[in-house]
Amino acid sequence: MQIMKNKIILSSFLVLIPGLFFTLKSDSEPNFNYSIYQPNNITQVSKSIEDSKKDSQILFIVDFSNSMNDSIGNKSKVEMARSTLAELLPKIPPNVKTGLRVYGHKSGFTYLQGCQASTLSVPLAYDNSRAILGSLFATNATGWTPITYSLKQAVNKDFVGTTGKKHIILLTDGGENCDESPCTYVIDLMKTRDDIRIDVIAFDIHDMEANNQLRCTALMTSGKFLSANSEHDLSRSLFESVGINKDVKGSIKIPQE
Repeated sequence: MQIMKNKIILSSFLVLIPGLFFTLKSDSEPNFNYSIYQPNNITQVSKSIEDSKKDSQILFIVDFSNSMNDSIGNKSKVEMARSTLAELLPKIPPNVKTGLRVYGHKSGFTYLQGCQASTLSVPLAYDNSRAILGSLFATNATGWTPITYSLKQAVNKDFVGTTGKKHIILLTDGGENCDESPCTYVIDLMKTRDDIRIDVIAFDIHDMEANNQLRCTALMTSGKFLSANSEHDLSRSLFESVGINKDVKGSIKIPQE
């Protein structure tokens, strides 16, 4: 009789062990949460893409220093810049903010006047191509090359109140001749900012030091350094910088967050 009671107790204990073991094991393991596919996930992804497009902005900084009047073949560099931008700008979708800053468009009698000749001629806005083109064709090349001052103005003033990635496309035919090196400036800038990307298009620049400074300016911001020595090169570089296929109107690559 005692043996039978022992068997019953042992059987009951063994029955309880799996549940006890499972409870202990479940409490001791981390609680993993897996993302399960839901139909509304597609809507959320689409919304994220649209939001990133709304936050996209491209500021063109274009060199109008006196050297842009020099010719390559039978056409001046400033004419090439205008014509290539006239080809590019209409292909940028209207839901991408664009703007224009120019420098070198004013000559000054003093160093200070020449080195602060930088103006936001067209503030960032949607569907802005027509306004930018109008400003480009109304601006004359006459002054110096205040690149660093222009970048500082763009970062500290032109993008104020905007969110998302900020894409600067700098088109220049020379290196800095006013302020500190733009390379030095962006190295310090990247210590506190990660939302600025600068692409540099070096147009007909054959000076090694200038090219090195401009290459550094682009690469330190995870941007592109593109060299152009002809109108064809300039067009290719601008389209590559913006991410538009020349043959497909309105196709644009938005910078990733």
